[in-house]
Amino acid sequence: MNRTEIYLDHAATTPVDPRVLEAMLPFFTERFGNPSSIYAAGREARAALDQARARIARLLNCQAREIVFTSGGTESDNLAVKGVAFWHLVNGRGRHIVTTAFEHHAVLHSAEYLERFGFHVTYVAPDADGIVQPEAIEAALRPDTILVSVMYANNEIGTIQPIREIAHLCRERGITVHTDAVQAAGTLPLDVEELGVDLLSISAHKFYGPKGVGLLYVRSGTPILWQQHGGAQESNRRAGTENVPGIVGMARALELAYEELDERNAHVQALRDRLIDGILQRIPDSRLNGHRHQRLPNNVNVTFAGVDGETLLLNLDLHGIAASSGSACTTGSTEPSHVLLAIGATPEQARSSVRLTLGKDNTAREIERTLDVLEETVARLRKLAGARSR
Repeated sequence: MNRTEIYLDHAATTPVDPRVLEAMLPFFTERFGNPSSIYAAGREARAALDQARARIARLLNCQAREIVFTSGGTESDNLAVKGVAFWHLVNGRGRHIVTTAFEHHAVLHSAEYLERFGFHVTYVAPDADGIVQPEAIEAALRPDTILVSVMYANNEIGTIQPIREIAHLCRERGITVHTDAVQAAGTLPLDVEELGVDLLSISAHKFYGPKGVGLLYVRSGTPILWQQHGGAQESNRRAGTENVPGIVGMARALELAYEELDERNAHVQALRDRLIDGILQRIPDSRLNGHRHQRLPNNVNVTFAGVDGETLLLNLDLHGIAASSGSACTTGSTEPSHVLLAIGATPEQARSSVRLTLGKDNTAREIERTLDVLEETVARLRKLAGARSR
């Protein structure tokens, strides 16, 4: 098996920071208690859970009771979208939802599922730069709109959405606003008062925390019907024994991300810009997908005309370079990226695209090595494709 030497898929997942692992380890062994137990070991676990919740609440500028711990971003998105919808269904209110055509599938598939129950969904298209304009959201609103869900930053092309403006126009109308902030967490501000959102989803493994843990911020008073039943955990909002080690790790990872925010962002943005400039200058018929500047500091999504993206990724892997063609949740799908189609790419262009996402430990030398390999490999694959077509 090839060994990954250059990891450029941080949008898919990140390694656990050693400082995060150190914070987690005691809760797998000597501090292993169930936080619902009343004896000392349980109380100790409950204290750690409460402390983690309070620390995260400070970072989000919300009340600790407004945080619901989940298994990750997918569950948080499902809970937000379905929970609001079914509350309105039970209470006889409106049945119209607005989202975008390039959301993560956790939101899109939840919306499609709700259509089976009589809900109407409007899927707003982003512009060619991958930005959802507030005016487009406003035009989609109806008197019976109950929820608007727009991601904070796109997981494939990294474009940052005008969430504050969208939330403002929705809240003026009394419409609940959800944002999938899974890709934004640890990179962009998460102050929910500044953003103006009612619901916000994050997942720990995107910012050097553990997999299998996330949260949903739920503003007090938000209409939501809880979806997971069985126990009284999370104040009767999400049944199931809390993942104490994971939650402790998520709190520590989020703290570190914002303590080191400026340093990390400056580092990866410099590498990102070097990678983008190098690709566009050195490789003919290559095109950046998404807005050049209004994007996450670590995201590079590029189309290489005449090259199959999956073949290119396999060749990069042979050189020890890990990248992807889009969301890790759709790996193995033969369908072209719905994100790239939404911004106007043809199916052929979408299949000729790759995503390279940088992390805090990548180096300038790794970027230069990646550029060299990309230039040689794209030229070789195009030559082979040309030979086969003759």
